[in-house]
Amino acid sequence: MVKETFIFIAIAIVSYAIGRISHVLGGQLNTPHHWIYGVIAVLVGIIFYRQWWGIYLIALGIGFIVSDFKDMIELKFYGPDEPGIRIFWGIDWLLPL
Repeated sequence: MVKETFIFIAIAIVSYAIGRISHVLGGQLNTPHHWIYGVIAVLVGIIFYRQWWGIYLIALGIGFIVSDFKDMIELKFYGPDEPGIRIFWGIDWLLPL
């Protein structure tokens, strides 16, 4: 149980870092926001939660959602991010709206 919990947390942190990298390096691109991929991963993970990879897919989705939470709250589906301060380890919803 401890091993699976550690792997779940590690996957969530790695996917958060991947989401932040895409936000910092690719935020100017006219593409879908990565929180959408996080929601899809969580939904598929919920469907397949009895499989080991379903639980880890939920962790992957949580990391993506947290890394782009501000855009999710504002329901930004597609397009570049607004210019401004880009903090790698920051959490978007803590920054001023």
